[in-house]
Amino acid sequence: MAGWLEALRLTRRTLGGLFRGSGTASRAASLEELEEQLIRADVAPALAADWIKTVGRAESVKERQTLLREAMLQSLSAEEGFNWDPVDKPQVVLLVGVNGSGKTTTCAKLGFQANSRKHRALLAGADTFRAAGTDQLRIWAERLGCEIVAGKQGADAAAVAYDATEAALQRGYDYLFIDTAGRMHTKQPLMTELQKVRRSIAKVKADAPQEVWMVLDASLGRNAIAQARVFHEAVHLTGVVVTKMDGSSRGGFVFSIFQELGIPLRLIGLGEQENDLEPFSKVQFVEALLNQDEPSE
Repeated sequence: MAGWLEALRLTRRTLGGLFRGSGTASRAASLEELEEQLIRADVAPALAADWIKTVGRAESVKERQTLLREAMLQSLSAEEGFNWDPVDKPQVVLLVGVNGSGKTTTCAKLGFQANSRKHRALLAGADTFRAAGTDQLRIWAERLGCEIVAGKQGADAAAVAYDATEAALQRGYDYLFIDTAGRMHTKQPLMTELQKVRRSIAKVKADAPQEVWMVLDASLGRNAIAQARVFHEAVHLTGVVVTKMDGSSRGGFVFSIFQELGIPLRLIGLGEQENDLEPFSKVQFVEALLNQDEPSE
């Protein structure tokens, strides 16, 4: 199982060694370097500038690190992670995003995580665009011991979502995780279809889906924020899941999810295994970014 330190290794390398040393010599140059490296790690330039103003009043390297840690924590939502005890059953979670973000894998991992917590989870394969869309989810479901409802290629995705919600309700499942087809955020007809999927779920259960999560690929960095903004406008996101963090050096973009969109981060993918999907913790995230116990690369 991957940990926070290992998963954020590449981003930490981008920030590497910022606080080594002591004293106040070349203070302005050090602050300029700090700002440049924050931006290289895909922290939004305006946010990086705000942090630099905050840490600029520090009199020592140690105080500077403390002030930056506090500024980072304050930049993240107070609402974080995910409560795995559903009050309203079935808890319907609709997963959306662009092609290649990791929605299908995330859907399967969510089912596994729910089952491992003694909840009954049903997966729904509503990715009916791709020939291998639902096949991929079936393979994951079989591997992880999850139950699945899936549509055939070319089927109406909204109808699949409707049937899956009805099945989850009638059979007493605790969770229903619905995988949808990847769609470019610039294609309005595809976004309109996603709205139709959401409406079809509500026809079965009026308050569903209770959660709409966008799956973001960490390797895209701040480019993913523009994608999320369009999805948020179309289907009102209630959270974000970040995948592939262990392969990205651009983890600083995470701060923009809340700063620019006001959306909490629910879970984060720290590795490739089914148990490497962790509830997001801003304390663990920031501590892993600023960890100085390993040699700089």
